[in-house]
Amino acid sequence: MRWRFISGIISLFLLVLALILVIPLLVSMYFKDGAHAAFMWSMVITAAAGLLLKLLSRHMDEDAPFINQKEGMAVVALSWTAIGVFGALPFYFSPDFASVTDAVFESISGFTTTGSSVMTNIEAAAPSLLFWRSLIQWLGGMGIIVLSLAILPFLGVGGIQLYKAEVPSPVPDKLAPRLSDSAKILWMVYAGLTLVLVILLAIGGMSVFESICHALTTMPTGGFSPKNTSIAHYDSAYIHYVIVVFMILAGINFSLHFQMLRGKPLVFFRDTECKTFLLLALIFTLAITLDIHGSVYDSFAAAFQFASFQAVSILTTTGYATSDYELFPGMSQVILFACMFMGASAGSTGGGMKIARLIVCFKFAYRELFRLIHPRNVRHVKLNRMVVSEDILRFILGFLALYLFLFVAASAVLAAMGLDLVTALGAVASCLGNIGPGFGTVGPAENFSHLPAMAKWVLAWCMLLGRLEIYTVIILVVPEFWR
Repeated sequence: MRWRFISGIISLFLLVLALILVIPLLVSMYFKDGAHAAFMWSMVITAAAGLLLKLLSRHMDEDAPFINQKEGMAVVALSWTAIGVFGALPFYFSPDFASVTDAVFESISGFTTTGSSVMTNIEAAAPSLLFWRSLIQWLGGMGIIVLSLAILPFLGVGGIQLYKAEVPSPVPDKLAPRLSDSAKILWMVYAGLTLVLVILLAIGGMSVFESICHALTTMPTGGFSPKNTSIAHYDSAYIHYVIVVFMILAGINFSLHFQMLRGKPLVFFRDTECKTFLLLALIFTLAITLDIHGSVYDSFAAAFQFASFQAVSILTTTGYATSDYELFPGMSQVILFACMFMGASAGSTGGGMKIARLIVCFKFAYRELFRLIHPRNVRHVKLNRMVVSEDILRFILGFLALYLFLFVAASAVLAAMGLDLVTALGAVASCLGNIGPGFGTVGPAENFSHLPAMAKWVLAWCMLLGRLEIYTVIILVVPEFWR
C-alpha cells in the first residue's frame, strides 16, 4: 500500500474542494450575509491541508504509476471521508452549528446526498450557507459515478470487473470509447437537466435563489431545502409535480438519458430495470392514494398529489416532504419504509439497494425454486436478455446480505444508546439508504439534532456506507485487506 501515492491523490481532491469554495464565497459577497469569513477560513485551511499532503507525497513511486485494486478502494473511501470532513468547515465556522459533530454530520449528509439535517431553523441561516448545502449535494450526486469512472480504469481487470459487478446492467459500462469521455457525457446530461429544472421552478413562482437551491438538490436526489418545511412550503401543485417528474428522471440510469438524447426515445421502456422502477413508482403511488383518500385527504386529487410526491421522493431516496407521512395509515407507512430499502436505478444518483440488484435477487430465488421442481434443468438468471454470471450473482447476494446485516447492527447500536425502536430503525434505514427523513423522532416533521453525538457519528458512517456501495468502505476494516 503506497501511502504517499494515495496521499497525493487525496491532496488533489482537497485542492479542488478549496477552489470550489470560491463559489459560495462569491454568493456571500453578493448577498452581504456576513458569512464570507467562514468560507475564506475554510478555503485557506482546506488548501493548506491539500498542499501539505502534496508535499508529503512528492516522492511518489514513479515506477508503478497505476494504482491497484486495494489502493483504488482506499482512495475512494478516504477521499470521500476527507471531503466530508473539510467540507464541514463552513458549517463549523457558522453560528448555526453547535459542535464539530453537527458540522461533519451535515457535510457528510450533503456530499452523500442523504439530506438528513441537524439544522433547527434553516431559514435563519445565511443564504450562502444554504447555497453551500445545496452545492455539495449536487457535487456528490454525480461525483460518485464520475469518481468511479476516473479511478476504476487504473485498476486493470479487477477494477473493470468490480464496476460491472456494481452495475450489473450492460448499458452503463461505456458511453464512449474512453471512460473519461463517458464522465463528461454524464456531467453534461446532469447539468443540462439541472438547468431545465431551475427554469421550470422559476416559472412556477420560486425565487431564482430558491429555484437554484432546489434544482441542485433534486437532480442528485439529495433533499436539502432552504425552507424549514421543505417543499411543503410551496402550496403549488405545479411545483410539486415538476419536482416529481425530475425526481423520477434523477432515479433513472443516466446512460439512458444520453441514449434518448441521441434519438432513442423508447430506450426507457426497453430497459428492464427502468420499466420496473417506473411500475413500482406507479403501484406505490396508487396504493398510498387509495389508502389516504378519505382518511387524510378528502379530495382524490389532493390524495394523489401528496401520495405521488412522497412515494417518488422516498423511492428515489430524495427525501423531500410535502406532508407528514407519519400521519398516514399504517399500510402507507409500511410501503414508504419498504421504499427506503429499494432505492432507484443503478447508474442513477439515487441510493438504496438499487432496483437492478433486487430484480436479479428475485430471479435467482425463482431459479432456485424452479430447480426444486426440475433438478436437471439448466436455467440462467438474465437481465435485459443478457445472462448474469455466477460471479456477479454472488457479488449481489453478498451486497444484499451485508446491507441487511449492517441495518440490523447499526439499529441495535442506536437502540443501545437509548433511542426507541421506531426511531432507531427509521434513522438507520434513512441514512444507509441515503434518504433523509426517517420515522419516529427523526421523521419528516423533525430532524436529527436531538440525537446523541455518538449516534450521529454512527449514522454518518452509515451514509458513507450507503453512498459508496458498502464494499468500498467495509473492506477497509477487513484484516486481510492490509496483509
